[in-house]
Order: sequence, then structure tokens, then C-alpha cells
Amino acid sequence: MTALELNGVRIFKGFLGREAQRALLDQVREAVRAAPFMRPVTPWGKPMSVRMTSAGRVGWVSSRQGYRYAARHPAGTPWPPIPPGALAVWEALSDWPEPPDCCLINHYGEKARMGLHQDRDEGEFAAPVVSISLGDAAVFRVGGTRRGDPTRSTTLESGDVAILGGPARLAYHGVDRVRFGSSTLLPQGGRINLTLRVVRVAPQA
Repeated sequence: MTALELNGVRIFKGFLGREAQRALLDQVREAVRAAPFMRPVTPWGKPMSVRMTSAGRVGWVSSRQGYRYAARHPAGTPWPPIPPGALAVWEALSDWPEPPDCCLINHYGEKARMGLHQDRDEGEFAAPVVSISLGDAAVFRVGGTRRGDPTRSTTLESGDVAILGGPARLAYHGVDRVRFGSSTLLPQGGRINLTLRVVRVAPQA
């Protein structure tokens, strides 16, 4: 399958068909039952507009104590296993010999967005970040490895997969807005984004 490129980020349009999307969504719901969504707070005390949880060996969390990987959900329970459908995407597209340690699960509601940022808490930048979109379309913006680099935008739709790897592994990227109601995959609208990562740093309690 041919990938589009956006400032070095490879995007596989429609990689997951409708039935595969539904199956993966069911697996995500099972993971969320074990590790409920939360609304993280940034280190400077601002609540994020997205809701988050994780699956895998470790989970990514944010609080006034900073961004970090934790061994358990903030409620104290273990993180659930990474959904098999997400692992299948990793195996097909990552070109990395090991499975991911973390699957960050983000839920975007009608007004949610994600400012430009780098994924740099992992300690392993040779491994790619694999991002899977489910549900409503989103305007995805990608820059370079410096905050002031020029950016380009495209639309990510349900079933699309984006790969941040190689020179683009530390590219600044974000979601400007969600086109709420553009997909029927989630009955009440919204977007689910699964981000698979290899983590080398020791998790915190």
C-alpha cells in the first residue's frame, strides 16, 4: 500500500476497512472498561480537552508532576493489554522487531484539540510511533523537529494510520479540530486515536 507523506510522516489512507474498525473499536471499549478515560491536567494546571487512558505494559499520564509513563492507571489498577487489532497494525506497518509497550487511547469530543507537540517521553527514538484513527475526521498538522518550522495539514479519517518514524520521529504534530459527526463509527460522534509507542524509560509509580 502506498503512503502519503506530510513533512516526513507517512499516512496510510484507509488502512483499516469498516469491519476492522468496528472490531478494533470493540476491543478499545473493553480496554476502557478496565482503565476508564480521565481528563489529564498539564504540568501548569490546565485540563486537556481530550480524555485519555492507556493499555500495555505502561501508560502515559500527565499531571502537575509532569508528563511521564506510569506502571498503573491513576486509580491504582493495572493497564489492560493492548488491543489485538492495534498490535496487528503495528506488526504490519512499524518495521520494528519488538511489540510496543504502550497504546495511548485518546478520545476527542466535539471541541477537543491537541496543540503542536513532540512525542519525546519514551527514551527510544529509533522506534516509530504508530497512530490509528477511528471515528470522526480530524485536521492533522505536522511541522518539523523545531517548534518554529513550517507546518502542513491534512485530514485523517477513520481507518487511516500515520507513522512518525526516521527523521520525522520527533516532528511537532497536533490536531487542530475534529469534524464532529463526519463518521458514523461512534454512535454519539467523536474520534478515537490510538498511539502505539516503544518505551525504554522506567515507569513511575
